[in-house]
Amino acid sequence: MTTLDDLAALRFSYDAVGSTRFDDTPEGYHRMDLRTRLGEGDKLFRRAGEVVTTWQMHRGAGMRISATDTPATIGANCLGRLGPIKIPCRVVWTADDDQQIGFAYGTLPGHPESGEESFLVTSEPDGVFFTLRAYSRPGAWYTKLAGPLGRTTQQFYARRYTKALQHLVA
Repeated sequence: MTTLDDLAALRFSYDAVGSTRFDDTPEGYHRMDLRTRLGEGDKLFRRAGEVVTTWQMHRGAGMRISATDTPATIGANCLGRLGPIKIPCRVVWTADDDQQIGFAYGTLPGHPESGEESFLVTSEPDGVFFTLRAYSRPGAWYTKLAGPLGRTTQQFYARRYTKALQHLVA
C-alpha cells in the first residue's frame, strides 16, 4: 500500500524535472495549457494563491489528497486519490512573490501519467490569472492502452481545478 511515508524514497518517473517553470516541453510529451482570468486586485491574488498552495483547489475539484507540507514546498510529497487510483507526486518548484504564487509537482512511480503539472496565479496589469500547464505521457499500462482518453481525463481535471478555484475565491 502506498502512503506518504513510502513516497520519500521514490525518484521521479520522468527526467525533465522543473520544465514547466521554463515553459519547456520535453520531446515525446503531450503539452496542455489552460489560462483563466480570475478578476482583479491584490486581495483576490493573495486568496487565489492561498487556495492553490494549500491544496484547497485540488480538494474542491474532488481530489482526495494528502501532503507532507501545507502550503506546498519544494520536496513535499503528495498523494492524491481518484477512487482506487493513487496519484503520487512531489513538488518540484514554488513561486511566492508580488506577481506570482503557485507550484508544480512531478509524477512519482505509480502515477498513471509521467510528467509535470504547474498551478500558477499571477498578478498582471490587466488582472489576476490562473495558469495550469502540464506535460505528460502515459505512465501505466492502462493509460497507454487508453490512448487519447488519458489526455481527455487530464483536460477534464484541469477544468475542474479551474472551476474549483473560481468558486473558492468568489
